[in-house]
Amino acid sequence: MAILSKDESQAILKKVIGFSTADECQASLDGRTVGNVRYARNSVSTAGASDNVRLVVESRFGKRSGVATCNEFDDATLRRCVQRAEEIARLAPEDPEYMPLLGPQQYLTPVSYASSTAAITPDYRAQAAGDSIALCSAKGLTAAGYLEDGAYFQALRNNKGLEAYQQSTSIDFSVTVRTPDGTGSGYAVADYTDVSKFNAKALTQAAADKAAGSRNAKALEPGKYTVILEPAALVSDEGLLNNLMYNLGAREADEGRSFLSKKGGGNKLGEKLFDPRITIYSDPLNAQAPGGVFDGEGMPVKRINWVEKGVVKNMYYSRYWAQKTGKQATPFPGNFIMEGGTQSVQDLIKSTEKGILVTRLWYIRDVDPQTLLYTGLTRDGTFYIENGKIKFPIKNFRFNESPVIMLNNVEAIGKPVRLGGNLVPPLKIRDFTFTSLSDAV
Repeated sequence: MAILSKDESQAILKKVIGFSTADECQASLDGRTVGNVRYARNSVSTAGASDNVRLVVESRFGKRSGVATCNEFDDATLRRCVQRAEEIARLAPEDPEYMPLLGPQQYLTPVSYASSTAAITPDYRAQAAGDSIALCSAKGLTAAGYLEDGAYFQALRNNKGLEAYQQSTSIDFSVTVRTPDGTGSGYAVADYTDVSKFNAKALTQAAADKAAGSRNAKALEPGKYTVILEPAALVSDEGLLNNLMYNLGAREADEGRSFLSKKGGGNKLGEKLFDPRITIYSDPLNAQAPGGVFDGEGMPVKRINWVEKGVVKNMYYSRYWAQKTGKQATPFPGNFIMEGGTQSVQDLIKSTEKGILVTRLWYIRDVDPQTLLYTGLTRDGTFYIENGKIKFPIKNFRFNESPVIMLNNVEAIGKPVRLGGNLVPPLKIRDFTFTSLSDAV
């Protein structure tokens, strides 16, 4: 039952709305079928699969709201779930930022589902893990990796006439390869909508090459360096570019809590804050990295430019803040795409007289939210470049840097690749600040 069709899901949601006695009622269904395999020290450690469907009901009386959930769908359970949401709503305080539910909306036709990915079997996962392990074993290296694939759906309906539905698929893979003596480490990561684009051997080979080449790293003095940041060094759960995109909120800027705040009030919408080569947009219909066509409130998601030729073109306006400020509401996007060129990481290396190649950043933390200054560490393959070639591996650094400054110090932009559901190019940046050394590999 994990993946319901549009008709199946809307039939349940219609029934839920029919049980409601509230002024407003919105119900959503989300479901998934997910499988995974994990390995370490060249041996599979865990493998599993799960599926689930969840119903969320929000009931409203005036400006009071309550939410209840369940994952059984007989009439009695659905009725109790609605009743529980209404009981909670009657006890809740009024929401000072209440916004009425949306009425009917028009959505783009999603491109986020691939039947090939939905059909992945445990045998396929085992083969991918086996290929990765075998490659590393043959080289005397040790691999640790994780592969997860899934099919998902989301459906939404309310008593104002809104109706939405979307299916999606994804496969995510990451592998860390170490040398037996623990002095060398490499890393590779990738994700796709369509499994036919996934190649465990090629990704593992890249990580293995990094590991073998990073043995016996030398120490360099901290300071400002030209760096080549691979996409994995730019995008992660807490990556520099992710943090930039998460901080485009208009309310935070208007209230003086953001790098987009103006002294004396207001925000920097329309101002040039980055190198003119920087353009970042969202597009749910991007073929390589598709996203959701509606957000949690049911607002339609369409292509939108956030930064265009260095200029901040749009900011996130919640429905409440848009109404308060007389602006157009903007749904939070499911992806972002940064435009780039045609150069590979190897091309960027060849064009570098002196610099540092960074595979990955991690343990990134806030230093100053109002300037977007962050600190973190390099890991899993950091190398010194001289005269267009990798000269030798170097010990890892701690950095202090802001993506705002970083995107003003761009020397070259490579070809975008998908990572974390986004499209991100490798970047060549001057004057990247390293503050101290780290002994970890």
